[in-house]
Amino acid sequence: MATVTQPRLRRQDGSAVRALVVDDEPTLAELLTMALRYEGWDVRSAGDGLGAVRQGREFRPDVVVLDLMLPDIDGFEVLRRLRAESPDVPVLFLTARDAVADRVAGITAGGDDYVTKPFSLEEVVARLRGLLRRAAVATVVRGEPSLTVGDLTLDEDSHEVFRGAEPVELTATEFELLRFLMRNPRRVLSKAQILDRVWNYDFGGQSNIVELYISYLRKKIDTGRTPMIHTVRGAGYVLKPGAEKT
Repeated sequence: MATVTQPRLRRQDGSAVRALVVDDEPTLAELLTMALRYEGWDVRSAGDGLGAVRQGREFRPDVVVLDLMLPDIDGFEVLRRLRAESPDVPVLFLTARDAVADRVAGITAGGDDYVTKPFSLEEVVARLRGLLRRAAVATVVRGEPSLTVGDLTLDEDSHEVFRGAEPVELTATEFELLRFLMRNPRRVLSKAQILDRVWNYDFGGQSNIVELYISYLRKKIDTGRTPMIHTVRGAGYVLKPGAEKT
């Protein structure tokens, strides 16, 4: 089943929400980053505590996803230093430690919420959206403009899709897959990223459902036209305007 898309959030001035992801596991950090970019957010990441403090000072995030276990300084110290610069920034702790004492310590230290690994990307996104709304940092935006890549247009309100002037009829799942590709144009998306975002599968799923739905989209979007959906061998899939080469 495709993921249910929630109304997008924007900062009070209308600009994109800024999120900082801090985790020393590159694959996990990338999955989180992609999930938040799918929400339309401006996302930076750091793989250690000192990098997180530097990014916090330069980037001024609206919300932070912070792993407790980092290779240099721990998440508690990172939080202390971030809050010295931005006292009100909401922070979601992310950790493999599930002991009650650890959760209490995280909240006591000033964390606003706490999620333990393994987790679903949808849960993390939902918790971050809640933190942003409670902190009055962001508001819901409705009636977003259509997404356009080359001559391909997708209307997020009406769920209409056009290639040039021709309408393209898609199922709900095909629409979500295309939306994900169009929100990340020219970016190679791995099978794991697509499974996690579109189907909310666990990391590293081996199902061939991605290949199947990519083939469905190609038949509906690329048949008789310059191809836009490309396979990058060993890496994943990328959507590009028809005139561009992979």
